[in-house]
Parts: sequence; structure tokens; C-alpha cells
Amino acid sequence: MLELEKKRILLRDSYGGDALTPEPESYGRMVWRRFKKHKLAMAGLYVLIFMYALAIFAPMIATQSYEAVDPPNKLKPPSREHLMGTDHVGRDVFSRVIWGSRISLSVGFVAAAVAVTLGVLVGATAAYFGGWVDDILMRFTEIVMAFPTFFLLLTIVSILERSIFNIMLVIGLTSWPSLARMVRGQILSLREQEFTEAARALGASDARIIFRHILPNAMAPVIVSATMRIGGAILSESSLSFLGLGVPEPFPSWGSILNAGRNYLLQAPWITTFPGIFIFLTVLAFNYVGDGLRDALDPRLKD
Repeated sequence: MLELEKKRILLRDSYGGDALTPEPESYGRMVWRRFKKHKLAMAGLYVLIFMYALAIFAPMIATQSYEAVDPPNKLKPPSREHLMGTDHVGRDVFSRVIWGSRISLSVGFVAAAVAVTLGVLVGATAAYFGGWVDDILMRFTEIVMAFPTFFLLLTIVSILERSIFNIMLVIGLTSWPSLARMVRGQILSLREQEFTEAARALGASDARIIFRHILPNAMAPVIVSATMRIGGAILSESSLSFLGLGVPEPFPSWGSILNAGRNYLLQAPWITTFPGIFIFLTVLAFNYVGDGLRDALDPRLKD
């Protein structure tokens, strides 16, 4: 026994720690390790990094102004001068797609943030307090859910002034109900747990119990849902812009570029092809990342 203890001490000293007691893995490292095993999620993450890099460095990547009109060169196919061709008024499609990534990705991120914030607040408040508070908030949520989301979105956008801020706000304000119901279900199971009862017995306020103790334990599905909603918000903005109700000119978004090229599908298919590819890849990447996060954050799944 004495010899074994001496060897243990030597091993610990030589490796700078206890060789027989491995350091416990942190939660963040565990999630990242499990996420990396999802090959499609990692591919999606790389695509999103590439897309956001394009958006951040758009002034350096775009070869020409996104609003410069050149009628003599309209509907030109892809070439060295115009990598993705030109549209019906001679604007460079490549520059518009690169600058459009800023608007489309920003709209998706901000709209998803609005939806998640509102959904978490409504769902958490309804579940924690229960009673008449739960009844009022859930009945209001069901009323909003009863309207077809896209038609509600069209109605509100047609009333308001067209601006990037209004598009972000409206998409967020019409996509929170399902998230609120999900958060409510999570918190209904957490509010009766022992750690919640202990915090209540110690005199913690309702706000502290909700935001410090309950919500952190319910954030895993919220994070996954938020990732998925960014892709959904990008699709909603693209649909609105395609119908002429989205981001106003001259600001480009992927949807507005599609709208500009819809009358030239046979004559100049490149106008719609390239922004369509960017929308497809971005939304698919967000969905794959959401799938990877769901698997990585689910404690019921084995490594």
C-alpha cells in the first residue's frame, strides 16, 4: 500500500495534478463535444460563419455599389466584371447579394430575439403565477395563434410604414405564441421542484425565482427554438420582400432581389438563382444547427 501511495504521489506531481482523479468535464465542454459529433450541424455552423463573415465584411467584398444603376449593362450574364450578372436596371447582383446578407441576417436575428423575449416572458409568467394570470395570457396566446401567421403578417405590414425596423418588429410580434406555450410547459414542471421550493422558503422574490432559478433550467429548448426561428424569420422577410411588402428600395435583401428578378426568370435566371441559393443554404444551416443543439442539450440522449 505504501508503494502504491508513493507511485500515486509521483504521478500527481509529474502531471501537475491527481492522475487517478480526472478533472470533471464542464457543461459547456460536454455540449460542444456532443455537438461536434453531429456532422451536419458542424457543416451548418461553418456555413453560418461564412454568411456572417460576408455580412460583416460586405464593404470590402462587394465589388461595386449595390444601388449603382447602369442601364446599358442591364441583364448581363455572370462575367469577370459582374460575378453574378446584372439585373433589369444594370445593378450588380453580386454586390446586392453580399449587402443583402446584412439585412436578411439582421432581420432574422432581431425578429427571433423579439419573438424569444416575448414568448419567454409570457410563458414564464403564465406558468409561474397560474390561476387567472395563466388563463388570461394563454387565452390571448390562443387568439393570436388562431390567425394564420403569414396573413396576419401581411395585414400588419400593409398598414405600417415600410422600414427595416418595422419588418423586424412585426415578424417578431407574430411568431412568439408557440414558444410561449413551450416555455409554459417547461416551467409548469419546474416550479414544483425542490430547488424552487427551497428558494421560496428562503424568501426569494418571484422575479428572482423565475429568472435566476427556473428559466436557466428551461433554456435548452428555448435556445434550440431560437435557432430555428432565425431561419424562419429570414424566410418570412424574403416572402414579404418578394411580394413587394418587405425592405424598401434601394436597400437590398435576398427577398427583394428575388422580387426584382421574378419577371425575368427565363431571360435572366441568375437574378433569382443566386439569392435563392443563399436563402436555401442559410435556412438549411440554421435548421441543422438547431438539430445539433437539440441533441447536444438533451440529457436523455447518451454520448
